[in-house]
Amino acid sequence: QVQLVESGGGLVQAGASLRLSCAASGRSYISYTMGWFRQAPGKERELVAAISWGGRTYRTDSVKDRFTVSRDNVKNTGYLQMNSLKPEDTGVYYCAAGPGELPMLQQGNYAYWGRGTQVTVSS
Repeated sequence: QVQLVESGGGLVQAGASLRLSCAASGRSYISYTMGWFRQAPGKERELVAAISWGGRTYRTDSVKDRFTVSRDNVKNTGYLQMNSLKPEDTGVYYCAAGPGELPMLQQGNYAYWGRGTQVTVSS
C-alpha cells in the first residue's frame, strides 16, 4: 500500500508560481512512477506530468515550458513546480503512484491516489 498526501495548492494571480508537494508513505514507493493529474471544473481528469522512479519525466504540451516535475526519494516526496500560471491551469491537482515505467498516460495505470489539492488562478 502507498498513501499519498498533496499540499501546496492555493489561490494565485495569473503569472504567479506554486509548488505542489506529494508526501508518500508505505512500502515500495521508490519503485513507482508518480503522476500529477489535473481536473478542471466540468472536464475529464488529465495527466499533466509524471516522473519515473529513475527520474525520466513526462509533461503534457500545455505545461512543458512552465511546469517542472521532480522527486526526492530520500524524503519520499514528489514535487510539481508550476510557474507562469494561467487561469486555464485552475483545477484540483491529484498525485498518483503506480508500478511501471513511463509512458503511463492513463488514470488506470496508477494504483494509488491522493485526495487532491485545489489550485485556482485568477486573471
